Amino acid sequence: MSYNVATAALGHTDRGEHSSHRSPRPPTLCVHRLHTGRADRTFSHYDGLYPGHIITTPFQKALLAVGSGVVALQDPYRHDMVAVLGETTGHLVLINLRDRMRNDPEGYTVLTERPKIRLSTLDLEKMASLPDGSFGREYLRFLEDNEVTPDSRAEVKFVDDEELAYVMLRYREVHDLMHTLLGMPTNMLGEVAVKWFEAAQTGLPMCALGALLGPLRLNTRRLQSLFTSLGPWALQNGWQARCVLSIFYERRWDQSLEELRRELKIQPPPVDFTKRRKNGR
Repeated sequence: MSYNVATAALGHTDRGEHSSHRSPRPPTLCVHRLHTGRADRTFSHYDGLYPGHIITTPFQKALLAVGSGVVALQDPYRHDMVAVLGETTGHLVLINLRDRMRNDPEGYTVLTERPKIRLSTLDLEKMASLPDGSFGREYLRFLEDNEVTPDSRAEVKFVDDEELAYVMLRYREVHDLMHTLLGMPTNMLGEVAVKWFEAAQTGLPMCALGALLGPLRLNTRRLQSLFTSLGPWALQNGWQARCVLSIFYERRWDQSLEELRRELKIQPPPVDFTKRRKNGR
């Protein structure tokens, strides 16, 4: 089963889903020139629904979960399938994450104001002018080095509550920020390490599945690095860190990355991938 087939069976079509995390046109710093200027959709309060919501029965959700799970297992880079799997299996966990955000003053502000991380909401020139080591500058460097864009994140469709839908969207949008905070690249080893952190931090089933099956795609050397170093570090940080969804990152761009890590109780990575990139490794 594929997402398009499943949604067609439900009487819906989708033409805007991104199947890849990578931007087709590097670098990110210049990608704002390609921005279409379309109005950025924002979440508004609806009676249990939200823009783009697709109503599904529990049985239909189960079919979507199984179908998307099978495809995602075969191709972890099918981010559209990973997105559907997360939306159809994470309801109870999303409630817990929402409650954690509500009980945190900054998280409550995020839930109230509902910021979105998109090219249309980022001041790329200002971020580029920030000093090296600042959170905003390092996040922009991550986007440029890995040729990715925040606009690749899919909108939520199958979560049957508009506030929980925003929590899921916020999780997706801060994923690249987790790469920045954790100092992880976007190769398979880096993605698996981030998934281990996210699984411990959020408890989302799709994160746990990625953390469990991701290592199967690693070679022996990287498996050793994961199990002896990066994995334990990622799990420990995920368990001890403050709720990463409760941070208003858009107001933290000029903060030192090291200071933000200390505030969130995230330890620096045991492997410095930045130096490895500079050395061509």
